[in-house]
Amino acid sequence: MISPTSGKRAVALVCAAQVLVQIGASFWPALLPEMLREWQLSYGEAGWITAIFFLAYMLAVPVLVTATDRFDPRQVYLLGVGLTVLGHLLFALTASGFWSALACRALTGIGWAGTYMTGLKLLADHVEPKLMSRATAGHAASVGISGALSFACADFLYGLAGWKGAFFVAAISAASAWLLVVAAVPPAKARDPNIVRAGGHFDFRPVFKNRSAMAYAIGYCIHTLEFHALRGWGVAFLAFVAARTGTESTLVSPTTALTALGIIATFASVIGNEGSIRFGRRRFITVTMIASAACAAILAFAGARSYWLAVIILLAYGLIISADSSSLTAGTAGSADPARRGATLAIHSMLGYGGGFLGPLIVGWILDWVGGTNLAGWTAAYSAIAVLVVAGLVAFRLMQPRDLIHDLPNRTPS
Repeated sequence: MISPTSGKRAVALVCAAQVLVQIGASFWPALLPEMLREWQLSYGEAGWITAIFFLAYMLAVPVLVTATDRFDPRQVYLLGVGLTVLGHLLFALTASGFWSALACRALTGIGWAGTYMTGLKLLADHVEPKLMSRATAGHAASVGISGALSFACADFLYGLAGWKGAFFVAAISAASAWLLVVAAVPPAKARDPNIVRAGGHFDFRPVFKNRSAMAYAIGYCIHTLEFHALRGWGVAFLAFVAARTGTESTLVSPTTALTALGIIATFASVIGNEGSIRFGRRRFITVTMIASAACAAILAFAGARSYWLAVIILLAYGLIISADSSSLTAGTAGSADPARRGATLAIHSMLGYGGGFLGPLIVGWILDWVGGTNLAGWTAAYSAIAVLVVAGLVAFRLMQPRDLIHDLPNRTPS
């Protein structure tokens, strides 16, 4: 085991790389109102371009993350970052409508599949078990920071150089992450042959039999579904409320509000993990999901009454959604068989980003079905999200996940 100092250095380096590689991930939802007008897209088509990122991730992650049980996670990570660079660059150079944008966003999603949970696996191989829960929170925080900055950066770069310039800068940022990892993160030590053989590589049956890990993974699926439904359509929703209420000028624009949401979500994720350690993971996640469903319902029926009310509810909702993010991922990682941790995180991430795929798509479908971005459409969309969160909570509780060994000090984990 490497020293604690080296482990903390690895956490800092990987987290910095995650910020750089993820900064462009939300450029599309941030620029959605402009792209809807410029390309004359339907709401369903816009939802598909948002959702394809998560579908591509979901399909690629079982292969790429599970491969880290056999191969050096650093090499898989670098492959993922390289594909992210290529996806952003091609978007800037070739995207001109629905199909070309869909292909470029899909490539970026595959790249993220080789980067997000692979980065977490990279940390798991470099830090002590006691540090892992907080390393997971730090890793999630880095993604949250980049997700928050992504909206502000997209708005700034769009005004400066248009959407093509914005995606070109996203490619440069991801390329910087690739160089950082090559220069600063050493290759992994030789894998233990006994652990490699025990892992069973792509045999996922033992993972699905792990009820505790799967409960946290299902909770993560619901978390990601509602978070990306909110973030993927947040700018468009606030623009609708501003137009409906005649709010023409405000210090908090829709993109500024989504930037603030990302920053709040980052701190909520870190603090939430500490709450899980102190009060118990199952209890904390249960309370968070109940509050989250309530926020979705409030947003559905009261969010469009005024612009400032919509902003306040949206920010509160984002905070509550994110409070269990690190708790769920750490729960899966901590419940996993060490020999199958890569495969377990792959399934966790596949289910999570399956939710991320469905969330924006469900909202787009409902808006098209009801007749566009009108009051009835947004009410129906957020009501559906609330119902899905309640269903996820029921599934989570029925599967009875266990608290982790470092949760609830002075108590024996169940």
